[in-house]
Amino acid sequence: MPFSDRFVELRAPVQHWHWWQIALAVTGLATILGGVGGGGLIWYFSRDLPDLHAIDEHRPNVVSRVYADDRQVIGQFYIERRFLTPLSDIPDTLIQAVISVEDARFFEHPGLDVIGIVRAAWTNFRRGGRVEGASTITQQLARSLFLSPERTYTRKLKELILAYRIENRLTKEQILEMYLNQIYFGHGAYGVRAAAQTFFGKRLDELRLDEAALLAGLPKSPNNYSPFRHPERAKRRRDHVLARMETAAFITAAERQESAERPVTTRRPESREIGPYFIEHVRQQLVGMFGEEAVYTGGLEVYTTLNVEMQRAAEAAMNKGLLQLDKRQGWRGPVRTLTQDELGALIAAPRDPDEEPPEPGEIIEGVVTKLGREHAEILVGSTVGRLAFTDMEWARRVLKGQDPSKDAVTVPSVKGLLKPGDVIEVAIKQVDNDLVHWRLEQTPVVEGALIAIDPRNGATRALVGGYDFLRSEYNRAISARRQPGSAFKPLVYATALKQGLTPATMLLDAPVVYEDEETHKIWKPENYEKRFYGLISLREALIHSRNLATVRLLERIGIKTTTNFTESLGISSPLNKDLSLALGSSSITLEELTAAYGVFANHGYRYKPFTVARVENINEDALYQMLPEPEQVVSKETAYLITNILEDVIQRGTGQRARVIKRERPVAGKTGTTNDFTDAWFVGYTPNLAVGVWVGFDDRRTLGDREAGARAALPIWIDFMRQALKQLPVMPFEIPDDILFVRIDPATGLLPPQEDGHGTVEIFARGTEPKQPAPVRVQPSDFYKLDTYDDSSTRATPFTPSPQDLAAF
Repeated sequence: MPFSDRFVELRAPVQHWHWWQIALAVTGLATILGGVGGGGLIWYFSRDLPDLHAIDEHRPNVVSRVYADDRQVIGQFYIERRFLTPLSDIPDTLIQAVISVEDARFFEHPGLDVIGIVRAAWTNFRRGGRVEGASTITQQLARSLFLSPERTYTRKLKELILAYRIENRLTKEQILEMYLNQIYFGHGAYGVRAAAQTFFGKRLDELRLDEAALLAGLPKSPNNYSPFRHPERAKRRRDHVLARMETAAFITAAERQESAERPVTTRRPESREIGPYFIEHVRQQLVGMFGEEAVYTGGLEVYTTLNVEMQRAAEAAMNKGLLQLDKRQGWRGPVRTLTQDELGALIAAPRDPDEEPPEPGEIIEGVVTKLGREHAEILVGSTVGRLAFTDMEWARRVLKGQDPSKDAVTVPSVKGLLKPGDVIEVAIKQVDNDLVHWRLEQTPVVEGALIAIDPRNGATRALVGGYDFLRSEYNRAISARRQPGSAFKPLVYATALKQGLTPATMLLDAPVVYEDEETHKIWKPENYEKRFYGLISLREALIHSRNLATVRLLERIGIKTTTNFTESLGISSPLNKDLSLALGSSSITLEELTAAYGVFANHGYRYKPFTVARVENINEDALYQMLPEPEQVVSKETAYLITNILEDVIQRGTGQRARVIKRERPVAGKTGTTNDFTDAWFVGYTPNLAVGVWVGFDDRRTLGDREAGARAALPIWIDFMRQALKQLPVMPFEIPDDILFVRIDPATGLLPPQEDGHGTVEIFARGTEPKQPAPVRVQPSDFYKLDTYDDSSTRATPFTPSPQDLAAF
């Protein structure tokens, strides 16, 4: 239907103005103006009024929306929460409801309603106060756009003048559309579309008549008529609107009665947004690109890379992992303890039988009211439940200080840990026959971070920057630089492979002491197990994370060569220029390291991580478009060699817990742990997803004895990958054409002795395979010299590996 025809239908069936009505209006207006000084005052107060040419270019503050990769809204940036909506998209019932209660003669008057003014004045005079107003929709629009809300005669006169001018400049349709998009409905909602979402969680075309009437009644006093705060007042106001709609013949008596009988039902918007660290990271980027005004008022449409299901999985995995770690560290005791008077008053207070219990899994404070032989009674709000002592067994380890390694004691029983009045944290374990069973919980103080990146294009699919965004907005996945420990080693080994070394190259794992020539400080690196393993292959050194072999490897390939290569992988944080670099002593971000691993997953091609894919303005014009550009920073062969070794890390090395994922699809990764168990890392990847996890304290204190990457970080990675990979197809790590499978002597890395023929299968980039057989008998001092090979010696014979051979890789 053409809007002009629809517009006619919206008019209330009132008479058009006759000459005597116009004369009455003019007379009334002249009387009003005469009362405040006449035409001279009009000129005086008009001097500083805005030029109405500006109304043609008026752009109200509009919400900028942030979308996930499936186009669902995940965040909004605004000063005023408003979505511009054409009048043609606003339902007739809502327009009629607004007109009925705010300005019944809107389609008839020239901007000010003299009859309404006289009626309101008479009503207020009879009731002895300001009971009824007479502002038209046009006057309200003028006040909202150009004037302050102060109640003075000066402001009222300016409002009348502006309303008259607006009516002469805009059509009724334009005025009504601006008004319905401009007016405030309460709780941060500006305009009808935001109001429908805020109070009902609905689109405009989904509103019922009673819901439209409730919204129409809010602008008069959004706080007093808020259905969230004052549902009874909101219902009375809604019923008043329905009555006015019946009087105006917009609805029938039966429709009014049916709608008035409905209870006021609203739906509060979700208070907890998904991916708050991700959204804040996006906001910071947008402000940098477009400025704060555009972000908060410009109505930008921001399309991001976030995958909602992966993000939910990331947040759940992080919460679970940090809760478990926090419990292993020990119970810190009650949050506080109430006095006897406070406890008595709490127990005697009336209970709300309609109060909803906490959500399952939600950690909430409760008060110990009574102790029994096998359980304690816990009061949470109006909910009384039981905490069995068997459901707080973990609290036998009591933490008396900050260091879990030194300040924890184990008590023989948990029964003595609680007393009446203790405020503790609990969560619902189960509900049996209306009896709530609690379990003892504890909000973690330890922090963690997770980032998931698609290595095929650099898109960030999930991001967690800490345990709780409300507790700390600091994004530990993007901004925090921490020592990665052994998680940095694959970058050193990849440098070596790039330089022509092979997985079979022999390295010496034996004691070594370094002295700084300037400071004369001694550095004596050690292995985690405090043991030494002699000559081992490069593969075995990385699989089992041998520190001494890695330090010697870095010394061999060169620090400068290694730092140059890591920079090409995207590591921009400053790196140490000494041999401690081999053991991950340089602080880098989780995003940097995860993206670097992604290069190995993606055949040696690097994509810069990104979160914003496209930005459009309010007219759907593209302001920004991300076009990922690949850069090959390492050969496919080197990328596959390091990936293959990192697969072995999971199969039989430090990352064996991740074999539950490897049973379902190819996966590679590496743990990382720093001195005194200060930082715990795990970074791993499949061909289509690279994921890094870090766990630690912001103040860099210890996580506790043996809280290494495999124990503190890897379980979080596993829980996330179990869910995230359900969305992704199973893909193999593709073997490049120039990768050779060669049978070698594992003791030397050379071909098996000629009279032997036995050995193990190793992989090589073409041209780096061994070319001479190992001696029949060799001394340990001999095979450390076998680093280079004579081209004239016997070459290896490539062969097609059997399924059993391939299974090892």
